[in-house]
Amino acid sequence: MDIQKLYQLYQEHPVITTDSRDCPEGSIFLALKGDKFDGNRFAEGALQKGCAYAIVDDKEVVKDERYILVDDCLQTFKDLAREHRRQFDIPVIAITGTNGKTTTKELVRAVLAEEYNVLATEGNFNNDVGVPKTLFRLSDDHDIAIIEMGASHPGDIKTLVETAEPTCGLITNVGRAHLEGFGSFEGVKQTKGELYDYLRHEQDKGDPDSGFIFINADDADLTQMADSRGIMMQFAYGTGSSEDITVKGEVVSCNPFLTFRWWINDDEDDAGSDSCDSVAGYPDETFTVSTHLIGAYNVYNMLAAIAVGLYFDVDEEQINHALSHYQPTNNRSQLTQTDHNTLIVDAYNANATSMAAALRSFAALETGQEKMLILGDMRELGMASGEEHQRIVDLLVTLKLQNVWLVGEEFGHTDSPFRKFANVEEVKATLAEQLPEHRLILLKGSNSMRLAELKTCL
Repeated sequence: MDIQKLYQLYQEHPVITTDSRDCPEGSIFLALKGDKFDGNRFAEGALQKGCAYAIVDDKEVVKDERYILVDDCLQTFKDLAREHRRQFDIPVIAITGTNGKTTTKELVRAVLAEEYNVLATEGNFNNDVGVPKTLFRLSDDHDIAIIEMGASHPGDIKTLVETAEPTCGLITNVGRAHLEGFGSFEGVKQTKGELYDYLRHEQDKGDPDSGFIFINADDADLTQMADSRGIMMQFAYGTGSSEDITVKGEVVSCNPFLTFRWWINDDEDDAGSDSCDSVAGYPDETFTVSTHLIGAYNVYNMLAAIAVGLYFDVDEEQINHALSHYQPTNNRSQLTQTDHNTLIVDAYNANATSMAAALRSFAALETGQEKMLILGDMRELGMASGEEHQRIVDLLVTLKLQNVWLVGEEFGHTDSPFRKFANVEEVKATLAEQLPEHRLILLKGSNSMRLAELKTCL
C-alpha cells in the first residue's frame, strides 16, 4: 500500500499507537522495533485490544486483512508523519544544537504562545520516533510548530528535516558531545549543518517564506557553517559588535538568576556603554529582563527566542513577559532550596562544552554561601572521553573551584586533587554521615549518572 492510500486509511482512523498497552478503539497499531523488543510480536494483541489495523514489517505475523505489511515500519511511520505535516501550510521551526536546544525550544514556545497557538516538541521526543509523534499532533488549531531535533550519529538531522520539512530553523551551537557517535567535532558540525543544508535547498526554490535561519552571530562555527553554504536569508542575534546583528543583548547580572538587556541593533543609535548600571548610550527602546534561568550562557537562548518572536511579529512587551515568566523544568539549571542547602540542579545532560560553560558560570557567581560541586561523568564521548574529563578537572583547578566531588568511572581515571566516588550510591552513603549545610551546590552530569537523586539527600 503506497503512502497516500495509507494516509487515507489514517484519516479514517486518525490515531496511531506504537504501544500495545495503549490501543484506543479503532486506532492503528504500528509495530516499531527496539534494541530489546519487536513490535511485530505484539500486533495480534493490539488488534484484540481494539486497534482496527496493524502495520507490520514481518510477513510471518500476518493473519488477515487487518494486517498491513510494509518494508520498514519506522520508515513508514516517518513517511506518514511527513504526509500529515504537508496538510498544514504553517511555519515549522526546526531547532537543534549541542547545548540549549530544549531550553531554546521552550523559550521560543513561550514567546510565540503570547500571540499564536503553538505546537512544540514535548519532553525529549526529538529523535526519529519522537519527531513523527509530534507531527501527528498537528491540527487545524495550530498556527506554528516548533520541532526539536536531536542527533548522535551522522545523518540524523538529515532524516529529521526530511520528515518535518521545516520552513525555518535555528542551531543553538555546536560542541563536543556524542563524539562516540559522530567520531569528531567536525562530525558534530557536519551533522548539525544538515539543517542548514536543507534550508539552503529551500532558499534555492525561491519561496520567500521558506529557508530562513536564525543565527548566533557571535558563534564563529555557526557563521562559518552558514557562509560556506551560501545561506542568504538570516536573522542574526548576539552580544558582539558585528554589523550583521539585528537583536543585540548583554548580561546585566547573574546572581544567581540571569538579568539581561536587549535592543534592536541600529548602528547609528547604538553607542554602547561600559556600565551595567545605566542605559546611557543605548537606543531609546532598550529592554531589561529578569529571568528564572541560571547561567550567563543562557543570554543566547534568550536572544534566539527574541529573534524568532520579532520575526513572527510578537511585540516587545509580549516577548519580555514570556521570557521573564518562563520557569525551567526537568533538572535543567533549576534552583532548589532545601532545608540545608541551595542547589543548582543541571543534571539532565552533560557534555564537554556544556560542563565547561556551567563551571565558568558557577565560578563567576557572587554569593555569600560557600560553594560546592558534585559532578558526574559525561557520557558518549568515545575515544575522547579520558581527555575531555581531564580538561574539566584542569578547568576546575584553573577556576580555583574547591570542595569538588567527582562521580563516576571516567572522572575516577583523571589526575585530580578532588574527592572521587564510584557512583551516586557512594555519594548518598557519605551524605548520610556528613551532610554539608548552608552551601550553594552545583549538580551537573549526564542523566544516566542519576545525580538528580541527590536533591532529597542535600
